[in-house]
Amino acid sequence: MSLVCAISNEMPEHPCVSPVSSQVFERRLIEKYIAENGTDPMNGQPLSEEQLVDIKVSHPIRPKAPTATSIPAILKSLQDEWDAVMLHSFTLRQQLQTTRQELSHALYQHDAACRVIARLTKEVTAAREALATLKPQAGLVAPQAVPASQPAAVGAGGEPMEISEQVGMTPEIIQKLQDKATILTTERKKRGKTVPEELVRSEDLSKYRQVASHAGLHSASVPGILALDLCPSDTNKVLTGGADKNVVVFDKSEEQIVATLKGHTKKVTSVIYHPSQSVVFSASPDSTIRVWSVAGGNCVQVVRAHEGGVTGLSLHATGDYLLSSSEDQYWAFSDIETGRVLTKVTDESAGCALTCAQFHPDGLIFGTGTADSQIKIWDLKERTNVANFPGHSGPVTSIAFSENGYYLATGAQDSSLKLWDLRKLKNFKTITLDNNYEVKSLVFDQSGTYLAVGGSDIRVYICKQWSEVLNFTNHTGLVTGVAFGENAQFLTSAGMDRSLKFYSL
Repeated sequence: MSLVCAISNEMPEHPCVSPVSSQVFERRLIEKYIAENGTDPMNGQPLSEEQLVDIKVSHPIRPKAPTATSIPAILKSLQDEWDAVMLHSFTLRQQLQTTRQELSHALYQHDAACRVIARLTKEVTAAREALATLKPQAGLVAPQAVPASQPAAVGAGGEPMEISEQVGMTPEIIQKLQDKATILTTERKKRGKTVPEELVRSEDLSKYRQVASHAGLHSASVPGILALDLCPSDTNKVLTGGADKNVVVFDKSEEQIVATLKGHTKKVTSVIYHPSQSVVFSASPDSTIRVWSVAGGNCVQVVRAHEGGVTGLSLHATGDYLLSSSEDQYWAFSDIETGRVLTKVTDESAGCALTCAQFHPDGLIFGTGTADSQIKIWDLKERTNVANFPGHSGPVTSIAFSENGYYLATGAQDSSLKLWDLRKLKNFKTITLDNNYEVKSLVFDQSGTYLAVGGSDIRVYICKQWSEVLNFTNHTGLVTGVAFGENAQFLTSAGMDRSLKFYSL
């Protein structure tokens, strides 16, 4: 009969059997195991040396290893190796226990740190919101003193309340607007019809693909980016407004958030980046327009120009005035520096909410879209409606003037894109989009060569030919904003899927 040790899996020299597991063991090995653990190695039951039963067998004859010189040498080598294995196993068990204790301690520290960070974040948010309600002490420039004849009403928290009487368009303001328009017109005539050498060619633009996507700018609990703008002087700086009520400044080159601006009580639907100052603007259905300092991360001015939700926002070429449109059927022209409303006008004959607003590049006229599918052109100095463009069906969702000032692109909830000639005051091109296509954003590049459309997808058209050169369907939700980088070196988009995407070669 062949006996094999259950521990070493070899023929035992001094075999014995355990009455607990009925297994055969080498007595030397099982005695060491019992001394160390006090149990049977096969089933873990208590076992003592006295319980072991010796097995009487004839002395086994083991084959001699080719390299062995003597039996004692072989035995000594095997026993040394076995002892080393046992010691190593014991050391590993000790290290495992120590590692488990360290991991438990690290997890406890991590949990404590997360609680501290959450508490500090909550305190910082509360502090920023409190600062946003204070009368601005820093930012653009200190607000000028309000004339005694027109005291500024102040509400709770120090924010200026809505002013019923407008300050009015003074001759100085009108002259300032006229001077700026003259300069811009002269500059445009100097440029003529030449296209910048650095501008990306249409054949290269058609090869654009998605190169980056960022989904962590706004809260996931209330998903959706509703507005997008780039800094005109540095298109690496991206500005977004979200359904989470926050305004976010993002650095494309560094791929990190520069500032998160909190203060609106409802979603942010319009944002603008100031071309020459570290200042941004935002508008919301909460009826307010807020002026933010990017460097300070705080609100430096609150403009209360409307009684209804603000639907559109546009910055005048001087960088000193804001145009806004609202559900209250009014458009307003406000001074950024003081937060005062200079003038506020409505078309009483229309009696319809305004859905968007955009300045002409010269700044003396502007366009507004209405909920009853009309596009109205206004003279800012005279504050009169000078032209109307009917033709759409459904609310107008977006309008954009070309850089040369000749063309106006409009989109509405009728799955079409219309191009208007401002010199002839007529529609010269209608691009019919797919059925149920929703147009949410229109923008010309800085040279007026390309027109981007954002909505159910992203499309780019080359002006004059009005042919499609690019189409992206990367967003999983509705696209709410598109913008061109400098010289169309890249295209960026934002949408209801909470992502900000970049496209280039």
